[in-house]
Amino acid sequence: MQQGQPRKILMTLDAVGGVWRYAMDLAAGLSAQGSEVVFAGFGPQPSADKRCEAEAIGDLVWLDAPLDWMVSDPQDLAGIPDLLSDLVSRHGVDLVHLNLPTQAANLRVDVPVVAVSHSCVVTWFAGVRRQDVPDDWAWQKHLNAQGLRRADRVIAPSRAHADMLEACYGPMPHLTVVHNASRVAVLASSPNREPFALAAGRWWDDGKNGLVLDQAAASTNWPVVMAGPTTGPNGQSVTLANVDHRGELGHAATMDLMRRAAIFVSPSVYEPFGLAPLEAARLGAALILADIPTYRELWDGAALFAEASDPQAFADAINRLAERPVLRANLSRRARGISRRFTPEVQAEQTSRIYASLLSPSLVPAAAE
Repeated sequence: MQQGQPRKILMTLDAVGGVWRYAMDLAAGLSAQGSEVVFAGFGPQPSADKRCEAEAIGDLVWLDAPLDWMVSDPQDLAGIPDLLSDLVSRHGVDLVHLNLPTQAANLRVDVPVVAVSHSCVVTWFAGVRRQDVPDDWAWQKHLNAQGLRRADRVIAPSRAHADMLEACYGPMPHLTVVHNASRVAVLASSPNREPFALAAGRWWDDGKNGLVLDQAAASTNWPVVMAGPTTGPNGQSVTLANVDHRGELGHAATMDLMRRAAIFVSPSVYEPFGLAPLEAARLGAALILADIPTYRELWDGAALFAEASDPQAFADAINRLAERPVLRANLSRRARGISRRFTPEVQAEQTSRIYASLLSPSLVPAAAE
């Protein structure tokens, strides 16, 4: 074990969105470096296969406590600091890694606390609605700000999201960018792709912008396949009329579609990182992405970009790639090249350096990007 590396890490997670994949990949990398990971789960219970996946990496404790964005009353979160403090004590934890910054608010522990902002209600409203949170969500902004201040280090998965955080919450000198990663193997080439465009996401979330792509599909020469749920945990829903909607698929089934699709599309207007385009790039699809700062940061020069609010712009981009196989192949090659930068090994190493800078202050801290 390297100097400054924690022996045991408490890592929070949920089974609703992309945090699960992030936590599994990062924890596997940290375990390979010699750290033990205790997962503390929040929100709806995980499926049996997810539970098995986590238990193969570390200990899994599922708490009877909600995710912040699934409640309307901050009192529903009041017991979280005591739950986490108890786990720190009971498991002899050396460092706490929180995947929701609100979980750091009012947390009293004697070990370093790292908080990762994968997304939040405040930046979601800024990115999707172009406004501050409504009055009945103001407590979310207050609690998230508390957690961000309480954390010893804050991690954002992209510079674009870091900029949004500071625009919403003010300057954060303890904010560091560590890009997300994927364990999906990079294909050496991408022959024999099938003539369809694929998109994957939680389509009930307005930030995923699924209706724009559904409208675009009425004008595309190739079919558009959309994978992912259209009904959310709080009753949110969207109806897709022009696409081949496959519903919510497991990770393996989604990866199979990505291996087959000639084109992958993400129309999202709010993406702190965007794991699905990374996975699709590694599997050889040519990318069409909404023209938002995150995607420009990560994929400029390796994708076609479309105005996020314009269905015809997405339809035109899909038709352009459908008609130009050489352009598709070139974009696929460039995106695969970029995707090789975002590995779990790099992510784990950068995160470990952050841990070490907190546990052994004499060590040089990881530089913010």
